[in-house]
Amino acid sequence: MGKRLRRSRSICCCASPRSSHRTPHAIFSCYEEDIWTEVAKFLDGRSLVMLAVTCKWFHRIMMEDSVWKYACLRDLQVPDPGNVPFKWIELYTTAFDGSHTYMFRQQEKHIDWMRIGAFLFDSPDALLTESLIESIKTPKEETTEKLFHKEGFCLLNNIKTGIWIAGTMQTLDARHIELFLSEEYHSGIWDYYLLGSHNINKQADGASGGIFDLKHINDESTSDIFDYKTWVGKRIDWQPKTKITLHAVAVNTNLQENEGLQIKYHAMRAGKGGEVVSIRISQQLR
Repeated sequence: MGKRLRRSRSICCCASPRSSHRTPHAIFSCYEEDIWTEVAKFLDGRSLVMLAVTCKWFHRIMMEDSVWKYACLRDLQVPDPGNVPFKWIELYTTAFDGSHTYMFRQQEKHIDWMRIGAFLFDSPDALLTESLIESIKTPKEETTEKLFHKEGFCLLNNIKTGIWIAGTMQTLDARHIELFLSEEYHSGIWDYYLLGSHNINKQADGASGGIFDLKHINDESTSDIFDYKTWVGKRIDWQPKTKITLHAVAVNTNLQENEGLQIKYHAMRAGKGGEVVSIRISQQLR
């Protein structure tokens, strides 16, 4: 006599249990909101979306703004910047969807853009520099033109505070996390303009650039950038090396024999006289 076939269980649809059926001593439910909120802390953005599309109940839980805020701050490794005008899922998407790997307003042109990481502008004042050999003291009250020619520095104010994302593509490129969500950026109303330039008229061993929150220029964490030998590549290593701290970012690329460099500083403002929302430091061999 043949074996009796086991009756297979039917697949139940995913639905939230009715609260009226719960008892004070209810057995653990796989639909406990607090538990799944904790589970969400271990999931990346793609996994959160995949779980959200399984049913309406999971969609409601996984689309909570607090879930995406946690994921965004965790993956960018930055502290909470406070109130933001966009939903955190939108900020997460613009930070990780790959938009930054395409040319500005030329989405058909892919670029070799390498992400460095995220840092925080806590104050509206920035210092841009091509010199990272030793610690930089807070510049005295001098004109930007004098700083360009004397020190290779650029002071920039009215920076949009909050989270900034940095990368490198033969340049040091940084943008506010909200930039790609702005219609004025996509339409081309906002564009880069030249802040100034600085020339090195002799052999340059490396092309370096740094962006610092001026308020935190003397912080202990910022000093890690000036510990130059610990993070730049060996002399024959031509790959860009980067360093990011809580309030600063820097990049260095070793160079072969040359006759000097031209360093240019660019910025993008949110309209005429508006806050600075993007910064670029570019370097070209002379």
